[in-house]
Amino acid sequence: MAAAGLIVNPAAGRDIRRLVADAPLMSHREKASLCLRALEGLAAMGVERVHALDDGVGILGAACAKLRAELAVELLPIELEGSTDDTVAAARLLEQMRVPVIVTLGGDGTNRAVACGCSQTPLVALSTGTNNVFPSLVDGTIAGMAAGLVATGRVDLDRAATRAKRVEVVTAGRIDLALIDAAVVRDRFVGSRAVWDVQRVRALVLARAEPWAVGLSSIGGRLHPVGAHEPAGLYLELGEGETVLAPIAPGRVVEVSVAQWRVLELDEDIELPACDGVVALDGEREVPLDGVASARVARRGPLVVDIRAALAAASLKEVRALDA
Repeated sequence: MAAAGLIVNPAAGRDIRRLVADAPLMSHREKASLCLRALEGLAAMGVERVHALDDGVGILGAACAKLRAELAVELLPIELEGSTDDTVAAARLLEQMRVPVIVTLGGDGTNRAVACGCSQTPLVALSTGTNNVFPSLVDGTIAGMAAGLVATGRVDLDRAATRAKRVEVVTAGRIDLALIDAAVVRDRFVGSRAVWDVQRVRALVLARAEPWAVGLSSIGGRLHPVGAHEPAGLYLELGEGETVLAPIAPGRVVEVSVAQWRVLELDEDIELPACDGVVALDGEREVPLDGVASARVARRGPLVVDIRAALAAASLKEVRALDA
């Protein structure tokens, strides 16, 4: 029986950046609609069972109430804490169950949490967050179809999925990760988590730096673009120097002064500047700085399904089967 995993983050796209910038607020109703379309796409490709994390606010329930396809949706046996730990635990359990693919609804932070829980299960990441550099902005139907093709083995993973990069931050022997950016922030306390004041940022380590991205990684994208598949990263120290205009949040374009920057090779360690602050991972304050800390960009992120490549590979495979 073909199966897939599903993780919906009810908190994605609802942080403080709705107040300090012009980030859109994605309602639970919109997420339920996106979730419904993903489920219909999965079923259309032959998936018969979905193992899902209970979102705790009724998003999944609303989607299932309108589901037309014959698809069994089962909740994972996880006691909810209402925190990121729920997502990490769900991803870990789904990988232990050997589910062939996981569909996620969230932003960069959601997918970072998923990557903390699993490393070998391919992800189909749907955008519902704030700074959506990692997930894809596509219709849920298409994403569900691509995930269904992977789940049923109708496309080869080596043609439809690639291993993402990640930023690894090492502090006191502990390793934390970000999928897009790690920022040294001059804030001693985590507070609201989301980073929105670039004046508080001292340094950035970027796995990706694309000019069309929104968020802290866009600063690097204005200086030296680094794509998702390039074997490199970027390091920046902010301060008096070259000035760029960067969209650090939706609707918020600011001038940022960069004192120095350089390209990083994969697995090249760089010592982070000492300060009384924290390290923000994918835009959210997470790790208190205490003593020496270092970071590196490595190709050890999650397997990511290229939605367009998966659908194209399936179409080509079907054409060849007809020719035979």
